[in-house]
Amino acid sequence: MYEKKPWLKFYGQIPHTLEYPRVSMYEAVRLSAEEKLDDPAYDFMGHTSTYRRFMEEIDRCADALAAIGVKKGDSITISMPTSPQGIICFYAANKLGAVSSMIHPLSTAKEIEFYLKVAKSKFALTLDAFYGKFKEVKEKTPLTKLILARIPDYLPPLKRIGFNLTLGRKIPKVPKDPMVIWWRDLMRGNYPPAPQVKVDTGDLAVILYSGGTTGVPKGIMLSNMNFISEGKMVSEWGKMGDADSILAILPIFHGFGLGVCVNACFMGGGKTILVPTFTPETVAELVYKHKPSFVVGVPTLYDALSRNPKFCKADLSCLRGTFSGADTLPKKVKERFEEVVKKQGGTVQLLEGYGLTEAVTAIMSMPLNQYREGSIGVPYPDMLAKIVRLGATEEAPCGEEGEICVSGPAVMMGYLDQPEETADTLRKHPDGRIWLHTGDIGTMDEDGFFYFKLRQKRMIKSSGMNVYPAQVEDILYRHPDVQEACVIGVPDEAQIQRVKGFVVLKDTKKASAEMEKQLINFCQEHLIKWSCPREIEFRENLPKTLVGKVAFNVLEKEEIAKLKAAGKFAGN
Repeated sequence: MYEKKPWLKFYGQIPHTLEYPRVSMYEAVRLSAEEKLDDPAYDFMGHTSTYRRFMEEIDRCADALAAIGVKKGDSITISMPTSPQGIICFYAANKLGAVSSMIHPLSTAKEIEFYLKVAKSKFALTLDAFYGKFKEVKEKTPLTKLILARIPDYLPPLKRIGFNLTLGRKIPKVPKDPMVIWWRDLMRGNYPPAPQVKVDTGDLAVILYSGGTTGVPKGIMLSNMNFISEGKMVSEWGKMGDADSILAILPIFHGFGLGVCVNACFMGGGKTILVPTFTPETVAELVYKHKPSFVVGVPTLYDALSRNPKFCKADLSCLRGTFSGADTLPKKVKERFEEVVKKQGGTVQLLEGYGLTEAVTAIMSMPLNQYREGSIGVPYPDMLAKIVRLGATEEAPCGEEGEICVSGPAVMMGYLDQPEETADTLRKHPDGRIWLHTGDIGTMDEDGFFYFKLRQKRMIKSSGMNVYPAQVEDILYRHPDVQEACVIGVPDEAQIQRVKGFVVLKDTKKASAEMEKQLINFCQEHLIKWSCPREIEFRENLPKTLVGKVAFNVLEKEEIAKLKAAGKFAGN
């Protein structure tokens, strides 16, 4: 009802509700492609593919996957950077009714073992450089077939030669292994057409991963409709069409990268510019060269771009929308970026949005023609949002802090094999709707604009990536010399937060720079790099709450006090 959606009056030309095809993701992309066959679908380091060719590649890949045994209900783990192989395989698996389990290509062997087991993946796709980690865990997992791709597979000739002479020389040679199938061989084979598979729009299509309050990653089950609806809403919000392009900076194992920068772009018939490895320098070069319509990223990206000489000389009149998500956008970063854009002929504002993997990713943002300081915007068409009192389903009055809850077609199916966590997160409210309890604290004003305050769940955001302190602490506790551990996020100009550990050793005399290095290295053996502490401080004891828990918030306050005393903390 309109009175429950005060934000609708700020929609402008955006429809209040959308039509969604009741099909698979593959079929939705095909419907989009049929109107844009000769338009560019993606660009990868100079290699461009039209929608016609892209669909041919997806169909060929689906035929090949079916030939090696992939069938409806199977899971294939895709451990790839943002690249053609990753997205082609993603949609090909969907055509067969298989489920794509998306993981970070830099995952450790122990993490890969966990992901393969939890998703029950018999098939996986990764780069040749990561063969060793999959081989190491093969016997402990369901894995039977490993498809290996190479970065040069889709590079133009000169770049292919350059890669092979530089980075390519450092990649260990893959021995003959019956488990291995090379991507190029797979795509060159002759196969019978894949059998027609009935895929329902409500079927499980993708598993993305998020940590939990326990620190153990949870598999987030997302359906075809979750991705189609989120993609259509994002595409409509930005009025993305065939003349538009978006920089796919964010990785495809992340809902933001896969849902917005890739799938939403295809839903609108635009071109996605795939960025396999991200640095401010590469992004500045791509903006300078490709003149994208949209840039979507995290605050640290925009901070770095505004300081980059190449970006500061680029023609920025091409930009129609720049959005920041995955972390709170500091006002200084916003102002500095917009100043550069204005000097270089652009008119866009850097606007905040909000989303979470449990709803694919972005489900609200600031309308292109609006700005309210500190606001994460308003819900997209067909998404509802409200603030409820903590621990309840009762809606809080305007301006009062509470938990952000969302409902609508992008909301996940649930957590993989975790019914209790699912029931706690997806709750039926008195209005009869299922609402996703985000665990985030915020407010809503009278016009329906939302404001993010803090995360109820204990989480660190480092360079836009989630770090779960409980997970890091669990690793530190495994070290034989550690008695107690606590991990916090410390404000950092470059990363927003950096990870710091506090440790009480069983023998406090062992505290030393060498022991600090040893513990950090120990974490690096078990965790992805951004989850590892940058520094560890040794204490004789840690502050405790009245019930005996480690008071991590006390340590956070101490660190902020130190930064303030040193003149290094200015807040937002």
